[in-house]
Amino acid sequence: MNRFHRWLCRSGRWKKRIEPRMSWVLDGLDLGPEVLEVGPGPGLTTDRLRRSAGHITAVEIDPVLADSLRRRLEGSNVTVVQGDASSLLFENAKFSGAVSFTMLHHVPSPEQQDKILREVFRVLRPGGVFAGSDSLPSFSMRLIHIADTMVLVDPETFGSRLEAAGFRDILVEPTEQAFRFRARRPE
Repeated sequence: MNRFHRWLCRSGRWKKRIEPRMSWVLDGLDLGPEVLEVGPGPGLTTDRLRRSAGHITAVEIDPVLADSLRRRLEGSNVTVVQGDASSLLFENAKFSGAVSFTMLHHVPSPEQQDKILREVFRVLRPGGVFAGSDSLPSFSMRLIHIADTMVLVDPETFGSRLEAAGFRDILVEPTEQAFRFRARRPE
């Protein structure tokens, strides 16, 4: 991420913006006791999640962000792992639920995004839910991502991509600025 983007994702402004989006995504969901968070970045989403989850395993690819989050949340109900979500080092069916908030567009290709979807499916328990959100195209998105990776996810095709990864009971719901998704690993 570029310098401005790193600052923004740690800011109070972003926290105010992501809080209602997270509530929208998580409304009525039970993620269970063992939650996987894919791509927490600086951890503003993790802070919100950890208030309602038994235990969170947060997987962050950026070693600096992972180390910072690990130190900040040491002794809490969060385990931070530096790693690539397209090749998770967890056993099958480890997690009761999984989330991803506004990070998929940082993955450099749709093929890599699909690898992440398949890996999340693999590590979810049968009946486990995968939920999240991502941003839609806008002028401000383009500005924020100058010299950054930005491979936007099309909500029109995202449901079929989740289905191809094995998920069922899929909901993809766009608004003006973002979309949320929910999908379940079959029993």
